[in-house]
Amino acid sequence: MWSKVKKLISLPPSKRKLFIEAYFYLAWARILKSLPFSRVAPALGASMLETSYTHDPYHEPALRAVSFAVRTMSRHTLWESTCLVKAIAAMKMLERRGIESTLYMGTAKDRSGKMIAHAWVRSGSLYITGFEEMEKFTVVGKFGKLLNSKAGRRGISKA
Repeated sequence: MWSKVKKLISLPPSKRKLFIEAYFYLAWARILKSLPFSRVAPALGASMLETSYTHDPYHEPALRAVSFAVRTMSRHTLWESTCLVKAIAAMKMLERRGIESTLYMGTAKDRSGKMIAHAWVRSGSLYITGFEEMEKFTVVGKFGKLLNSKAGRRGISKA
């Protein structure tokens, strides 16, 4: 464990801050996951709304950085960071940067016929989390987070 802490401390400050932010939002999302979904859903955005499939190239570095940070830090949490936890954390990090996103929820049946679920996030044409398995699932819900795009230009390049 100490080697992981040393590695985190040795990172450049901007990357270290991003990883710590991802860890914080993964914890926050894990707490939200324990609440009834009806209480959490309004914070995810407008139900059954998708954001645009086009994205501002200016946001691409931030999108890729958030994706990498959430996926990396989810492997190092003390709790289980499921697809929904990662999706909520990524969506919140993008919201902080003024970047619109859509959280998708899908269902499918596994090989034994048991119902399974998955969640993933998209911003513009880029998938941020959950893209590895999304093709297997039928979308049953989506939440679009529409934001003021002008506000998104502040501090994006640092992400």
